[in-house]
Amino acid sequence: MPKATNAVSETPTRRRVLIAGAGIGLTVTACTRVADPPEDARGPGFHGLRQAGVTTPRQATALLLAYDLDPALRGAAGVRALKAVLGAWTRALAETLESDSSRAARLTATLGIGPALPARLGLRAPAALRELPAFTGDRLDPDRCGGDLLVQLCADTADATEAIAATLTRLAGETLYPRWRQDGFLPPSSDGGTTPRNLLGFKDGPANPTPEECERWVWSGNATYLVVRRVHLRLEDFARLAVPRQEEIIGRSRSTGGPLDGAPSAGGPQGAAPPRSHVRAVSPRLDAGARMLRRGYSYADGPTDQGLLFLAFMRDPALFARVQRRLAAQDELSGFTEARGSAVAYILPGARAGRPLGAELLG
Repeated sequence: MPKATNAVSETPTRRRVLIAGAGIGLTVTACTRVADPPEDARGPGFHGLRQAGVTTPRQATALLLAYDLDPALRGAAGVRALKAVLGAWTRALAETLESDSSRAARLTATLGIGPALPARLGLRAPAALRELPAFTGDRLDPDRCGGDLLVQLCADTADATEAIAATLTRLAGETLYPRWRQDGFLPPSSDGGTTPRNLLGFKDGPANPTPEECERWVWSGNATYLVVRRVHLRLEDFARLAVPRQEEIIGRSRSTGGPLDGAPSAGGPQGAAPPRSHVRAVSPRLDAGARMLRRGYSYADGPTDQGLLFLAFMRDPALFARVQRRLAAQDELSGFTEARGSAVAYILPGARAGRPLGAELLG
């Protein structure tokens, strides 16, 4: 049985964050789900046409789990075994996420499938589901990449995500084996404000797509695609730079999180954003307005490995590939980053009464 990679870090209240901050596309979630009734104020629950955890406002913590299908299971036998697990997962998630304690913690679970799974099961793959290409500057650890099934768990307490993670792994039995896991957190605001800063010291920006833009660029019917990147940050090297130089690299004011010298934000005209800044490189204007919904977290796996757990939802992962190539070619921030883990998944439509997760795919 393959061993899962345990990327264990301290809870957000105990972490020693070196610096608080910046870009790499971290933004406050701006979209709201439009296909279902409004979410309960205590939490989004479970059933619906679309899964929660995509346009849901970010919770304080995240836990990513990747599983592989038992190599001996293929074709119709694999479909039957996976349907049984997803049925059990659906029942457990419905019971857990609809409880008062889970709603209070704003617990969500979001499930997707990896690119290799449909072919192994003899199924037709979703149109845009394919492996990401290799990118300049990546130093990927195979034990932290890929997966046949990917689960994003988010809540305002790490205890809530850990408890449901243990349940899902137990119910997977011998059908699914843990491949890797990674937790993330939102650092508290260092200035008493409501906008968190990530580990480079900059406020997360507000440039996520609007609800209308989400319908065009994020959702494909009731499904979407998730790109995951575990990005190591050279925090000490970045911290040695003078603040004006840091701002030039990011393309935003460190104190306010706003554009430099009154320049428009990344979602609009590029204005005075420095030509090799991160903000300019990720501008939707360079992709004919195409947007992705970024829902990232910080991670801290010890004093020498801290960085960004990049999570982004989009209609087609080809958009991420285009942006990543630009970052490698022209973004000065890329000199302080190194992708060490990577995955892509098709996020399934939501579960409904009599229709467990995966019903559209598995039949």
